[in-house]
Amino acid sequence: MKLLEYEAKQLVSNYSIKIPNGKIIKDYSETETPVVLKSQVLSGRRNRFGGVKIVKDSQDLTGAFKTVKSTPIEGHLPFAILAEEVLSINKEFYISLLINREKSRIDLLISSRGGIDIESEGSDSFLQEPISTDNLKDLSLKVSEFLNIETHEFIIEDLLKNLLRCFIENDITLLEINPLVLTSEKELVAADCKITLDDNAIFRHASWNFYDKPANTNFVTLNDRAEIATVANGAGLAMATVDSIESAGLPVANFLDIGGGANEATVLAALSNISRYSNLKAIIVNIFAGITHCDEVARAIVSAKQQIPHLPPLFIRLEGNQLDQAKLILSKSSLKLYESLESAINDAKEVAGA
Repeated sequence: MKLLEYEAKQLVSNYSIKIPNGKIIKDYSETETPVVLKSQVLSGRRNRFGGVKIVKDSQDLTGAFKTVKSTPIEGHLPFAILAEEVLSINKEFYISLLINREKSRIDLLISSRGGIDIESEGSDSFLQEPISTDNLKDLSLKVSEFLNIETHEFIIEDLLKNLLRCFIENDITLLEINPLVLTSEKELVAADCKITLDDNAIFRHASWNFYDKPANTNFVTLNDRAEIATVANGAGLAMATVDSIESAGLPVANFLDIGGGANEATVLAALSNISRYSNLKAIIVNIFAGITHCDEVARAIVSAKQQIPHLPPLFIRLEGNQLDQAKLILSKSSLKLYESLESAINDAKEVAGA
């Protein structure tokens, strides 16, 4: 399971790894220059295809944002746009932790050079060593000498210790920082980060539920440039929801049937998945609860509001099992519950500006 860059950075920052100041933006007006605009796609080839733009002049911001937002990277449009500060770069390095399956251990792989085309560097520019809690001090000395970093040794030791903790505690199979930047202020900053999680460990991590789409949902992209997305349960209701929205003159981004008996984790994952459409302005949730419980859907919606930073406005229509409890849960979070799909669509239409 691969994470988007901003998700990976959020995770490593929880372990005192410094990341650039930044945020997910929906429009160029939400940031200021100088800024780095970064397409959020699961690909490592963004620089080559125009997915990363450094914008120094405010006059260039509109055009750069539109370019990054509309440029497909290996066939995929961005889930979101990350706007970050422009770092004052002294040196760039490469660092990763990976599973060495042949030797049943975790390895540290570093290079004295970072950035694009790192794979073309010769083997003499890389150092690969086993890493564990037992060898951090000696390894940090070796890394400092190899990278020729003019900084205190304990900074390297803390970096390795924190990366190892993050790797182990989150069941990561690959953690890659490229580049790891040494700034003019002598700080080490993860300018870019990629993380792959071990799918087999999902039972240990409840928070992973919103990273990926559960297997028991039927998800189809209809128009990835549309401004309205849908969540429904049951194929018939999902199709009827899409038809109703399009009959109101609104293109629909997706068809999503979360299935009968969908639980809180399923709904949370569904909302995270569809909120990655770059043009999205509203999500219409239309649930008729039989096996599914309205209160579980409501709890998932509240969790989504707390956990997903770029979640668009939600227009929620629920009917059926445990509706009264759902009303109470949503009202406590100031979330409106619509009595009809038509009224939800009408309000969503205003948000979309249609």
